[in-house]
Amino acid sequence: MRIRIVDAFTDRPFAGNPAGVLLLDAFPDDDRLQKIALEVNHAETAFAHPLPEGGEADWALRWFTPATEVNMCGHATLATAHVLSTTGAHEGTVRFTTRSGVLVATPQEDGSITLDFPTAPLTPVEVPAGVAEALGAEPLVAFDTGPNIGDLVIELADEKTVHALNPDLKALSAYSERGIIATARAEDPSRGYDFVSRCFFPNVGIDEDPVTGSAHTALAPFWSERLGRTVLTGLQASPRSGRVRTELRGDRTLLSGRAVTVIEGDLLA
Repeated sequence: MRIRIVDAFTDRPFAGNPAGVLLLDAFPDDDRLQKIALEVNHAETAFAHPLPEGGEADWALRWFTPATEVNMCGHATLATAHVLSTTGAHEGTVRFTTRSGVLVATPQEDGSITLDFPTAPLTPVEVPAGVAEALGAEPLVAFDTGPNIGDLVIELADEKTVHALNPDLKALSAYSERGIIATARAEDPSRGYDFVSRCFFPNVGIDEDPVTGSAHTALAPFWSERLGRTVLTGLQASPRSGRVRTELRGDRTLLSGRAVTVIEGDLLA
């Protein structure tokens, strides 16, 4: 079977978030999927197979970290849509059936791809005792993101604080199902982004995720309310870095970005 490594939410190789992508005839057993994802050893590996015509979706899609299957992954969905489009396996808009319902990806004329994802429901919560020490910064507010995301959104004082984070990942794992999204308003919006974030997911085997599409389904409503605009651009300030354009449409959030295939080969085992 063919395997590809795709850098998502970037227009150049060796940036953004890498994902493994495998297009299959059908899903093998879960143990084999997990072993492949561990071997690929990126934040997520996406597995997809075509569905019969006439249904609510065109392809079935699943995502695995090196440690577990996850409910939603934006960058690996973008990577899969990119592979389908660039290889001719599927033309135009593609509908994926997933653990999070039907997700839609639409290639754009400028080469980007737009994902249609459910907006994360944000629920304000008390900042948990100890999270400031684990994160290494004082939170302003905290929000739960609901079951599909499973994160805690933490707003910090400013962009510099987000960039400087060096959290205690073991301690941080106690505060949410998947991890922590740390965010702040952009210091200078003229640089082309409205807010910054970093995402730490020790509970699913990812210390820091390079660029997290699913997190932006929570960051979009969070910052749209504060900034008074439905269309925003987020910078995920990981070492690899990447930008996600978001458009809030009520209970749906559009995520747009580019992707680049960097490796293609055969899985022999």
